[in-house]
Amino acid sequence: MSNPLVISVDAMGGDNGPPVIVPGVVEAAAAGGFGDARFLLHGDAATIEAALARTAARRDRFEVRHTSLVVPSDAKPGHAMRRGKGTSMWNAIESVRGGEASAAVSAGNTGALMAISRLLLRMVGDLERPALVASWPTLSGVTTVLDVGANILCDADRLVEFAIMGAAFHRASHGVPRPTVGILNVGTEHEKGHDEVREADRILRERKFELDYHGFVEGDDIAKGTVDVVVTDGFTGNVALKTAEGLARFFRAELRRTLTGDVLAQAGALVASGALRKMSARLNPSAVNGSPFLGLTGVVVKSHGGADAQGIANAVRLAQTLASGGVVAEIATHLDGRGGSPGQADTERSVA
Repeated sequence: MSNPLVISVDAMGGDNGPPVIVPGVVEAAAAGGFGDARFLLHGDAATIEAALARTAARRDRFEVRHTSLVVPSDAKPGHAMRRGKGTSMWNAIESVRGGEASAAVSAGNTGALMAISRLLLRMVGDLERPALVASWPTLSGVTTVLDVGANILCDADRLVEFAIMGAAFHRASHGVPRPTVGILNVGTEHEKGHDEVREADRILRERKFELDYHGFVEGDDIAKGTVDVVVTDGFTGNVALKTAEGLARFFRAELRRTLTGDVLAQAGALVASGALRKMSARLNPSAVNGSPFLGLTGVVVKSHGGADAQGIANAVRLAQTLASGGVVAEIATHLDGRGGSPGQADTERSVA
């Protein structure tokens, strides 16, 4: 299965379906870097074949798996688990469970994707739910932030697990041998924050985990790139992510409006066009599209539902990177090395 690498794609998910997803997969395939990788495209065969015909794809690298069933964009997770069998999303993940593919990619309903992934692939060790990860453009490169929506409430043990998984992901996806890790808080002092973040901070400081723990970081440290991995609960992470995406869209729109306001502004924009294109590319969410569910026994990457072809291509390439980088095995190894639940013994001592 590892030669060639096989990626399974839900071609019907998201806002745009095959007309955008298929060109994105083709773009990822053409970029190279993963040998003669192959792709399984799940969904309506006629629509997928029509989208493939409009590209310059090498047809032998793409296999179309027909199904007329699709998980609705508003489907509840429980409904998706009960009624999702045979859908393009289900079949894409089933290909990973069955060993046909090394990773799955979908732009479909996030809750449904997580529920089906948990059902079919199961969790590593004693984890209960996967963590959803975002790659965040920063002044120093890219920062990994987790969780960004899968786990609304998190205790100290869960935050410690996020730190371990986030470091493994950042190492595999961004090539940093020893990523620095911080916990998002309302201040950097040890006494600040609620009980869960203070306890997680204490555990990470006192236990000998194989990661470079920095301590607490604040909200502005994310964009600064103060650490490689920022750990937080899913509620806070999702609010921060949506705020950042909104600000990025605002800055791009405001910049465009300002630089087309009058002749002088247009002339300045023409002179600085190269630099402006680079800045616009950095602020484009598609450039870092793709959020994996960490903690599963297989690789599943969630693409933004409204992603363009470039965004889909980046999500597929992330899936290829994680599948070939052994991130699932690394997470399992480091979680097994915790010596049980990270905070259990310490909690018992503090109660005694």
